[in-house]
Amino acid sequence: MDPIYVVLAVLAVFLLLGGLWLYTRRRRGRLSQDRGTPSPPDRDTAPTERGQEPSGTSSGQAGVAPPVEAPGGPGGVATVEAPESIPGRMQRLRARLAGSGGFGRAVLAVLSRGDLSEEDWEEIEDTLLTADLGLDVTTALMEELRTQARVLDTTDPQAVRAVLRDQLLTLVDPTLDRSLSLDRPIPAEGFDTSSGSPAAAILMVGVNGTGKTTTCGKLARVLVAQDKTVVMGAADTFRAAAAEQLATWGERVGVEVVRSQREGADPASVAFDAVRRAAEQGSDVVVVDTAGRLQNKAGLMDELGKIKRVMDRAAPVGEVLLVLDATTGQNGMRQAQVFSEAVGITGIVLTKLDGTAKGGIVVTVQKELGVPVKLVGLGEGADDLAPFDPEGFVDALLA
Repeated sequence: MDPIYVVLAVLAVFLLLGGLWLYTRRRRGRLSQDRGTPSPPDRDTAPTERGQEPSGTSSGQAGVAPPVEAPGGPGGVATVEAPESIPGRMQRLRARLAGSGGFGRAVLAVLSRGDLSEEDWEEIEDTLLTADLGLDVTTALMEELRTQARVLDTTDPQAVRAVLRDQLLTLVDPTLDRSLSLDRPIPAEGFDTSSGSPAAAILMVGVNGTGKTTTCGKLARVLVAQDKTVVMGAADTFRAAAAEQLATWGERVGVEVVRSQREGADPASVAFDAVRRAAEQGSDVVVVDTAGRLQNKAGLMDELGKIKRVMDRAAPVGEVLLVLDATTGQNGMRQAQVFSEAVGITGIVLTKLDGTAKGGIVVTVQKELGVPVKLVGLGEGADDLAPFDPEGFVDALLA
């Protein structure tokens, strides 16, 4: 046999044996992999449903939300804040109110001159009108002050102050019930109570720009400071920023916020969902924010009435609070009257009362609507909202 053929035959045998060896090795590897248990994917890189961020925990539960990122918190995780106590914030707000000056102090300065001329009385009258006391209230107060000035016939500042304090306190009316209705209501007929009884409901209303959404968040802090459990409803579905803002307030104080993921959703539906969620959780209070609306838009006011009617299907709404900007003066009065007709206002929240030159709106709004000012805001801080204290308010005006 030709030697060349022998060499080729040997090479062919080696190639065949090598191929068989490689095939067997790879097959054994695949069989071993198929029979074994695959290792779990890395949790930090595993995909999640609907684009959610991975939880980063080992709980194994699907849909676990990640910790809320909050600048300044330990490790970047938001911490729940403890709101300031009610007595503490009231004392601080009275001091701030007294330090900002007010119409009472201006009137007192004129009355203390003694032997008042007609020009002096006109100065007092102008001061009262500028403070938004209104013409009727100012006229009655001027008559009483003139009478008392003749009776006293004194320039003693303390005597004059006592007279003015009594008159202003009478106008502010400390006998009005300014407490929030927070008792758990009787469920409405047809409301399913199998998952819980309705919470006390507070509906917040007002025009644009009064700080209504911020006031909702601050009110939640007031309630938490009173050891109440709270749920907030973001029924302002026309502004995505409003729901985000309310959610931020909720995170800060540990309050759940019920909101719609769809902009322009039915606000009445969101309000009812919040009421139902509060019942399921056994919460004490549900606070529902609404979209700001102009008082001269009939359609928007009708929608507000619908929100209240839908909430009433669970239980009667205990409080309808109108948020008013104290600096709007008589325009604020017109707003209050229209909102009262639409949803039946039970109380007023006055914001931006830090400049007491317009403090007369407290008297005017109460006189016109027959409802009390229940809460006041004197600043932009998280705890710059407190129950209205008539005596503290008057004393601050005359400090």
